Amino acid sequence: MIKNFVRGFSVLSLALAPLLSAPAVQAAPAAEVTTLADAVGLVQVTEEDRTGYTRSSFKHWNSGDNSTDGCNTRAEVLIAEAVVAPTVGAGCKLTGGTWTSYYDGQEVTSAGSLDIDHMVPLAESWDSGAYGWTAERREAYANDQGADVSLVAVTARSNRQKSDQDPADWMPPSPDAQCRYVAEWVSTKLRWQLTADDRELEALKVYADGPCENTIVRYTPAA
Repeated sequence: MIKNFVRGFSVLSLALAPLLSAPAVQAAPAAEVTTLADAVGLVQVTEEDRTGYTRSSFKHWNSGDNSTDGCNTRAEVLIAEAVVAPTVGAGCKLTGGTWTSYYDGQEVTSAGSLDIDHMVPLAESWDSGAYGWTAERREAYANDQGADVSLVAVTARSNRQKSDQDPADWMPPSPDAQCRYVAEWVSTKLRWQLTADDRELEALKVYADGPCENTIVRYTPAA
């Protein structure tokens, strides 16, 4: 009887061994939710330096989240943000569709009239810490679809007016868009652990302590 018990225990141990030795599955980072004022307070402040920046340091657009759909990141964002879905043809050619450019409140019915804006521009991200990243992390940043706010489809005109400016120098012309914009800017900075300079931080505080004090910021740290 003792032998049977020992034999049974040994079999159970062998059965459990793979489970006990298997590596633990790492949980995805939890989303952080806070007020705009508190979120602004989490952004680290440093001086900015654009030395060495080139746009080619950030590879984009790559094959996107779905490497088998024939669409690059730009096209995938356009498809995801369409108010009325476009038709996706051969080579991921988009026809039809409707979009709302929230920076200026414009309705757009041609994908070619839209830019995909990096919420925090590539040059600004370089100044704010991306200069020290690997090429792979810069590519991940430039094609980030893991957060809805990182890339946004807007009119080419509004995107080019914004250029690489931070909120101290440019805000969306539509007043209704400004609180959303500040929240998404701060969310992106926190997601990628990017810093801010003094002028930028003061501009963010003006909105956080004033018209946007009830705005909520949600972000998930990038892997």
